[in-house]
Amino acid sequence: MSAVLVVVPTYNEALTIAKAIGRVRTVVPEAHVLVADDASPDGTGAIADEMAELDENVHVLHRQGKQGLGAAYVAGFRWGLERGYDVLVEMDADGSHQPEQLPDLLHALDNSDLVLGSRYVPGGRVVNWPLRREVLSKAGNLYVRLALGTNLRDATGGYRAFRATALRELGLDKVASQGYCFQVDLAWRAVRAGLRVVEVPITFVEREQGESKMDGAVMREALWRITHWGAAHRMRQLRSLTGRRAR
Repeated sequence: MSAVLVVVPTYNEALTIAKAIGRVRTVVPEAHVLVADDASPDGTGAIADEMAELDENVHVLHRQGKQGLGAAYVAGFRWGLERGYDVLVEMDADGSHQPEQLPDLLHALDNSDLVLGSRYVPGGRVVNWPLRREVLSKAGNLYVRLALGTNLRDATGGYRAFRATALRELGLDKVASQGYCFQVDLAWRAVRAGLRVVEVPITFVEREQGESKMDGAVMREALWRITHWGAAHRMRQLRSLTGRRAR
């Protein structure tokens, strides 16, 4: 197996982080786990430190305060790329992403550059979500497809695996998006770069402990940025079409 690093961003996940790490280490014992903790006041970072002392495959990146999901992942990716990992995985700490499905993502990476764990392809599903949230998620992904012209069924999901070579092509230094918009940003960059992007079904389970980080600001950022990207994309298409006709 190629060297695999599972990046797990955390902020106040003391109730869930130990179990999440343990499940990854059980299912894919060769993989390393990097906890990117944003100075969680509930002691998440200290719990991760204790696990790292007992397991050389567990690492902790302590960050200076809450800076957002996107920034945490970018920092984790850079940490992994600097240390020569071949595969970098995004996974939540709250148990919503099932570590038992990680081998499916890694296997699909044999013939792709980016694998998206998808709730909305055949075989994928969501467990214990209220109807309102599922409708919002599906509507958001429909908007992404219409605005950006992609065929991705679940561009907003956060369970995914990248080849290191793909991440190096995506221009991480230019990624400014935070929240769940970050997921759309990287998937959109991969599509535009001509990388091989595939979706595999996953089961997403709503967290049983802790609090969701989704809020109005996250959704407003996503709507604004996706609309902006979509408008720019359509303008490029229009200029290209006009240029061909002029010739």
